[in-house]
Amino acid sequence: MSVRKALEDSIRLKQQVLSDVDMLLNLEVLAERITASFKKGGRVYFCGNGGSAADAQHLAAELSGRYYYDRPPLAAEALHVNTSYITAVANDYSYDEIYARLFIAFGQPADVLVGLSTSGNSQNVIRAFEEARKKGVLTVAFTGITGGKMSGLTDMIFKIPSTDTPRIQEVHMILGHSLCEIVEQKMFPRP
Repeated sequence: MSVRKALEDSIRLKQQVLSDVDMLLNLEVLAERITASFKKGGRVYFCGNGGSAADAQHLAAELSGRYYYDRPPLAAEALHVNTSYITAVANDYSYDEIYARLFIAFGQPADVLVGLSTSGNSQNVIRAFEEARKKGVLTVAFTGITGGKMSGLTDMIFKIPSTDTPRIQEVHMILGHSLCEIVEQKMFPRP
């Protein structure tokens, strides 16, 4: 694949998402719900695997650090950042349980759990959603075109209309960055 084709494919997919009015409106709704969660003392947790884990950590950092301007930190975390915990639970229980057990320990009803999975079938993210739903936590999935098994387990889902993993992840990050920007503006409006 040439760089030109990758860029053309990426642009084409982003144009599709840009024309999806419902998806863009739902992102605004999600920003409102996350803002309400923060105002109630809730936290936003992110999870994923591989590149999606990297994206989850990146988005958590945008909220807990800063996005565009200096402001107080927001309570956001990627669930995979404690490698000792991850390897212990994967070894002693199952890799499928790494996020679920953390959410059993930390999840509260005011929280939001965002799972990123291009297939929508990541079992460890699905297990976390199952535990989050038991606690009444808002669950949000960012997936590829089908939504996979996550489709029936989330309160909100953003299905990117593609099966191409790198292109899906690129759009996840654009939507994620937009989400962080909107939340930052809502939490800390600038004059």
